Amino acid sequence: MIKRLLIALLLLFLAAACFSDKEYNSVDFSQTVSIPKPQPKLNSQKQLRVAIAAMISPKETFVYYQDILQYLGRRINFEIQLVQRKTYTEVNELFLNGGIDLAFICSGPYALEKEKYQFDAVVTPIIRGGPFYQAYLIVHKNSRFYKLEDLKNHTFAFTDPNSNSGSLVPNYWLHKLGERPESFFRNTNYTYSHDNSILTVAKSLVDGAAVDGHKWEYFQQKDNTFTSQTRVIKKSQKFGNPPLVVSKTLSTELRKSIQDILLSMHEEPEGKEILKNLLIDRFTKSEEEWYESIKKMHQIVIRLQT
Repeated sequence: MIKRLLIALLLLFLAAACFSDKEYNSVDFSQTVSIPKPQPKLNSQKQLRVAIAAMISPKETFVYYQDILQYLGRRINFEIQLVQRKTYTEVNELFLNGGIDLAFICSGPYALEKEKYQFDAVVTPIIRGGPFYQAYLIVHKNSRFYKLEDLKNHTFAFTDPNSNSGSLVPNYWLHKLGERPESFFRNTNYTYSHDNSILTVAKSLVDGAAVDGHKWEYFQQKDNTFTSQTRVIKKSQKFGNPPLVVSKTLSTELRKSIQDILLSMHEEPEGKEILKNLLIDRFTKSEEEWYESIKKMHQIVIRLQT
């Protein structure tokens, strides 16, 4: 119990400097941040509220998304306001109370809860040649673990309870072994972002973690300080990439404008450069069939838990 508490305390301390040794200013997830725009703000300018699920930590989220949000805001002449929340559920619930207009969310919540929270997918990113991603099972590079079975009676980090790659997939893997997390692992923790999960493994705070493969590959190419200390020992089947979703209450005209701008972004020099920096090839229209495997996996896991 004491060791578990120490791990949790160390995780909170280290997450504050995730992927950077520079000074880190904490972010209040309840706050809305206006994305800076190069032109003067007009008092009559409309606002578009964009939420981002905590797939990566607050500081990294701002760095990762600010250019694309600025680009979108300029093209539709809206002030973009970035809204962050700690969990996927907190982001989804903002749709129900009219708190946001669109959001970048995980594939799991999209596949399983789009009707509950009343949003639709407008575009999906094409990354490394396709609209798909995989969950990665990672361990420390110097560990003696080479397959999931080796992690029996060891410690493990999930990301978010509603994450596909960071929760549903590892639960499904355990089901195939006839196991559950509580019986298989000695201790488990939730980190609430994929870079935090990578960090916990790199720092040997936990023995293993399941993360979004695109996020691991992004940091491996952009700043491999911590990914270089990890090793991928298992990859999942392919799932549809996390989509950009919009509220069902958003006007058809504005929804179409947003979709058209993002679909053609790679054809315009500035847009192409922004996408290149994010390691995104382009955006494409979302296809429901890309997310069917998540629904099937979820049905199996839930059936076994009840």
